Amino acid sequence: MRLERRAAMATLLADRGDDLLLVPGLGSTAWDAAAAGDNDGNFYLWGAMGGAAMVGLGLALAQPARKVLVITGDGEQLMGMGALATIAVQHPRNLRIVVLDNECYGETGLQPTHTAFGVDLAAVALACGFPHARTVRDAEEIEALRADIHHRDELFLAVVKVALSDDPRVLPPRDGAYLKNRLRTALLGEQAAVE
Repeated sequence: MRLERRAAMATLLADRGDDLLLVPGLGSTAWDAAAAGDNDGNFYLWGAMGGAAMVGLGLALAQPARKVLVITGDGEQLMGMGALATIAVQHPRNLRIVVLDNECYGETGLQPTHTAFGVDLAAVALACGFPHARTVRDAEEIEALRADIHHRDELFLAVVKVALSDDPRVLPPRDGAYLKNRLRTALLGEQAAVE
């Protein structure tokens, strides 16, 4: 069974509060995050495929009192698979990584990714040293994952199996300087804007 991607994102971000920072990966995850509601704590990556997990690691290390959620796709996480080893070694308790896995490269022509051929990103994360990783396949599990995002005090990765979909694009802000300054202001208050 596969979940509907945009609905899964909306569930994961429901009632997120002000303490959760979000790093959506490229393409569909960014559009789905924007569709769920733009937020000053969202740091969208444009043109940085493979970088979402490492940006999330940097934020988690710099902001240990804040929860950091990376939501990315299977293609992007496969490109940045080495990041999982670095993240496991650093072991930030406030970092959560969710991989929305439709088993294809949605932005470049729907070519199958390695997960379509059996590569298990949750098993890779565990082998790298993540204390917790799992695969989510149904609505009950997505609700449990949402609770873990907000209440579990431990590094973890979850792969959410989603159906291929062609939802309308909801484009978030694209200006890198604007996104950086908006996040700095959300983190540090108005003093960040003048520095």
